[in-house]
Amino acid sequence: MKVSVKVPATSANLGPGFDCMGLAIPLYNTVTIEETVLPGTGIEINVLAADSSENELLMEHIPMDENSIVYKAVELLYNSIGQTPSELKITIQSEIPIARGLGSSASVIVGGLIAANELLGRPADETALLSIATEVEGHPDNVTPAIVGGLVITSQEDDGSIVYRKLDWPEEWHLTVCVPDYELATDISRSVLPKEVPMIDAVFNAKRMGMFVHAVHTKDVELMKLALKDRLHQPYRTKLVPGLEKIIANLKHEENIIGTVLSGAGPSILIVSSGNGLDKIKSIVRETWADLNVKAQIFDTVIEKQGATIISNDDSK
Repeated sequence: MKVSVKVPATSANLGPGFDCMGLAIPLYNTVTIEETVLPGTGIEINVLAADSSENELLMEHIPMDENSIVYKAVELLYNSIGQTPSELKITIQSEIPIARGLGSSASVIVGGLIAANELLGRPADETALLSIATEVEGHPDNVTPAIVGGLVITSQEDDGSIVYRKLDWPEEWHLTVCVPDYELATDISRSVLPKEVPMIDAVFNAKRMGMFVHAVHTKDVELMKLALKDRLHQPYRTKLVPGLEKIIANLKHEENIIGTVLSGAGPSILIVSSGNGLDKIKSIVRETWADLNVKAQIFDTVIEKQGATIISNDDSK
């Protein structure tokens, strides 16, 4: 039996929503799990990417053995029903850039989980899948939109359960994703964050989260400009993303710009805008990074409303 699952990329945090907010975008990884017929073959993990450099990064970040995050997710699911995975071939087809703040690790965790759940006859419901995925990933801001799609506010509760709610993003607000040609590992990006923050900064972000939710519901551009501010993670991570401050400054006075934020832990950048002017936005970002000898992929996108999807289920032996 073989199952393939397509999982969207995600952009987390979105300014004030550190570790609790994310959205899905239409860029995908596909995870295929196949039960092999030869006993004793164990776990085989393969990665495929169109770009050879991405292949190397995949192998660096996703070990090809039982230490792989994909295998860990699959193992947790099997263990939850009293079984141990064996004789499985896992193939990852990657389109999501690695170590760029676009949820590449969350996508393979989610893809592996859902494919394995299908192989097992769907013993786990959405609640269980969210909990297992979060246990492996560490926080729910990427895995939740990867599973359910859309723009999501999410929280891991003390008992390990995941609570989430979707918000309807205004269609007239455009998203531009800017992906530089260098990687930034999440553990490095997290290492610069303080263990404690001043109360004034925590209150600042709490206010911005309230503004964010209201601005989305009411399509209030001016309120959203205030909402996309942060004091919990971006100020500390800025030094890890060359050109970020200058890009924000260069875009600040453009008429259609609503806000510029790090995507996840970075180094990718997410720009929110309204109206026209997308070509100018891209030009400003590209030229700013070019001055620092940084090349980038820049593309306009929309929110992917659908999360992980089973695209094939071959139950033939």
